[in-house]
Amino acid sequence: MRVFHVAPDRFAELDGLPEQQPEGGFVWVGCARSEFEARQAEVQAALQRWCGAALVDLHVSDLLNAQLPSHYDYTSWYDLLVFRRLAPAAAAPAAARADTGHALVAARAALEGIDTSPVGFAVFDRVLLTVHPPDCAVREHFAQRLAALGAGSEGRGSARIPTTAADLMLRMVNHMVDGYLELRRLLTRHLGQLQHALLDPRSRFVDWRLLLEARAALHLLEDTCEDQRSAVQEWIDALDEWPDETEPERRRERELLRVRSRDVQEHVERVLAHVRRLEQSAGVAVQMHFSALGQRTNDIMRTLTVLTAVFLPLNLITGFFGMNFEFMPLIHTSIGLWVAVAVMALVALGLGWYFRRKRYLAATPP
Repeated sequence: MRVFHVAPDRFAELDGLPEQQPEGGFVWVGCARSEFEARQAEVQAALQRWCGAALVDLHVSDLLNAQLPSHYDYTSWYDLLVFRRLAPAAAAPAAARADTGHALVAARAALEGIDTSPVGFAVFDRVLLTVHPPDCAVREHFAQRLAALGAGSEGRGSARIPTTAADLMLRMVNHMVDGYLELRRLLTRHLGQLQHALLDPRSRFVDWRLLLEARAALHLLEDTCEDQRSAVQEWIDALDEWPDETEPERRRERELLRVRSRDVQEHVERVLAHVRRLEQSAGVAVQMHFSALGQRTNDIMRTLTVLTAVFLPLNLITGFFGMNFEFMPLIHTSIGLWVAVAVMALVALGLGWYFRRKRYLAATPP
């Protein structure tokens, strides 16, 4: 568990949960899910001292649930947001991140590397409690980022220390959504390789389980994004119902919260649209695969049909001369064999010319 004091002009890490809340700014308590479960009573007591209210039991269960979808809830003391991150797992196989010639192996590795663990946020007026997965790098990233801003090593401009707990929460959510960019590149590259394997006329695609896993992973991402969009929209609706601020600085902060919230929602919409495009592309690739397979089957059947049509009159000629009659034309002549061979050759060449003119023997481009 890491505890930070975030103020407009400074950022400091505290040794532990203080007895009294520091003056100015807000307190950020970031802990892993196992730490929160082990030190739940200590955290609840600190929240009671600082804010006059602790987390209700239902929300504690939500923060401890590793399978909970993204959602939003609130009380009169705090807002609760559970947001599932979209990112490649830290222990994803190396084959998923490397350009390898084994397209199916790389695609399987990319799908197995998807991580959608939930991150919980409890937003009080001057306290932010975040509950992360054990391997989540979001907390460490923002701890280093805010420490650099507090030390003045980064330019001020748009990069500034968040002034409220809700502001920091939205920045962390936005960072998690932007982390989908790497996952999007992985999925796009490896699903593209999977599509090439489907459409390659020289390959024999038999790994249909991988295709089903890809579609299931895309369905999971689509459901995750829809839950994220619903949670952010509920947060925006609740933000609009907050009491109006009278001070100009507070009104400006409220407007910045609305802007950041809409920006997060827009990013989630982009992610959702991209996942749907990938899912549609996978379905189209399957349809094109079966269309190409049907076309190749038609070419084979057409070739066999033409060969049968060419050899059918030749079989008729040989069957005619194979009848057991004593008196037949050309049977007892020295040139009879060559005349029959010439007739059969002319018939075969004539039929071949006719079928090619009708484009029955035209090669279909791959």
